[in-house]
Amino acid sequence: MSERKRRPLPHDFHPPVPSFAVVSDDVALGQKLKDDQVYSGGNLSPELRWDGFPPETKSFAVTCFDPDAPTGSGFWHWVLFDIPATVTELPTGAGSGDMKGLPQGAVHARNDYGTRDFGGAAPPAGDGPHRYVFTVYAVDREKLGPEADASPAVVGFHLRFHSLARAQLIGEYEVPAAG
Repeated sequence: MSERKRRPLPHDFHPPVPSFAVVSDDVALGQKLKDDQVYSGGNLSPELRWDGFPPETKSFAVTCFDPDAPTGSGFWHWVLFDIPATVTELPTGAGSGDMKGLPQGAVHARNDYGTRDFGGAAPPAGDGPHRYVFTVYAVDREKLGPEADASPAVVGFHLRFHSLARAQLIGEYEVPAAG
């Protein structure tokens, strides 16, 4: 495994918190992402559902991060927060396109594409497999604090101090080198 693959995940720098379960019909742990979750494919946010979070949870946040992007700082594909605590599932496409199924009150921050939505996997050709870390955070407040124009780093700062628990699901995607 290359050194690049040993890059830590963003929440590795946060205080430890309990975990809970997140599953998906679109993303399988350690498996290749479906074309629907690829930027040049369907570019649709995946279906996610979660349970086992602390009863005092007041909202959720969902992120997708590629720690293997050749940027020195990874790449944020999705940053969504202020999801009401009554919502425990996002349907496919809730964070993209017409955003059908996006919970009322949920806020998209800018991703590293510069848009306020889910941006699919797009690793450089020949760069090897990239991990796409989908994380659901159980949050201790209804409103996390930042505005929609916040950077992923600012949202991460707030999540560091307001996460009660975390769940993650990691898929992979690779574009082979040109022939």
